[in-house]
Amino acid sequence: MKPTIDHVLLTRFNLPTPGVESLVRAKEGWLRDRQQLFERYCLPAVLGQTVTGFSWIIYFDTQSPPWLKERVADLSSDGSFTPLYRDSVPRWQLLADLRAVTGAGADILLTTNVDNDDAVSLDFVERIQQQAVDGNRCAIYLAHGLIRAGDELFRRRDDHNAFVSVGESWTDPVTCWADWHNRLGETMAVRSVGGPPAWLQVVHGGNVSNRVRGTRVRPEPFRDLFVHGLDGVTAPTRRAMAVDLAIRAPMRGGRELARAIVKKAVLRVGGKQGLNRIKVLAAGRSRVE
Repeated sequence: MKPTIDHVLLTRFNLPTPGVESLVRAKEGWLRDRQQLFERYCLPAVLGQTVTGFSWIIYFDTQSPPWLKERVADLSSDGSFTPLYRDSVPRWQLLADLRAVTGAGADILLTTNVDNDDAVSLDFVERIQQQAVDGNRCAIYLAHGLIRAGDELFRRRDDHNAFVSVGESWTDPVTCWADWHNRLGETMAVRSVGGPPAWLQVVHGGNVSNRVRGTRVRPEPFRDLFVHGLDGVTAPTRRAMAVDLAIRAPMRGGRELARAIVKKAVLRVGGKQGLNRIKVLAAGRSRVE
């Protein structure tokens, strides 16, 4: 008999966080911009899923302004997501919230990280649930996705992307928030699955880490997968495609390789805290400049 699944999407909207993200959130207008991105990209993508057998918890700062709380109450009034206001979400609190929302009655707990300024394909949930075949703990990644920067679109393969899911039993679960999305393989099995693009990252002024990566593509083959997420994306000319393939893509690849080498070295010496300190310093310098 096919195992039953308690599937929950998890989104941090504006939870207080230390480090570089706190500097980004301190920028004027960040919260209103984030709310607009959420309603333009993330919310319609989740509401349009081909299956409905999942829950969605979105965490908000208890100190959120009244205008945001009112808007959240309006958007969640139909039960499309469960808004929870927290100062922090330690593991015990997360597990309590998951049990309260789902009832914890299924064979498998499946948790999926979804950032509030990005989108998923309309069949994302269905494809993830097809991969949760048993209660053995496993990080699941749908590897192919798209990156939108203004009116340009890029296709990228990322075997350890931020749209990670973790399938496991309800016995002592750790969830998809157990570690950074690209480090979960250090403590559990990993399954990276191919197929059509399953996620859309949006590069904008309030990003913490998203940036243009991959190869430029035409939007037409993917419009039906992302509701209105690709509205305004233009088809590149042949010349633009050639320039990107020959010049821009290799330059992006070189920068990514350099970042990866530096990041690996910092992690080896200073760990996650050391890397975060460097990010804070760099972000603070950019704000001054």
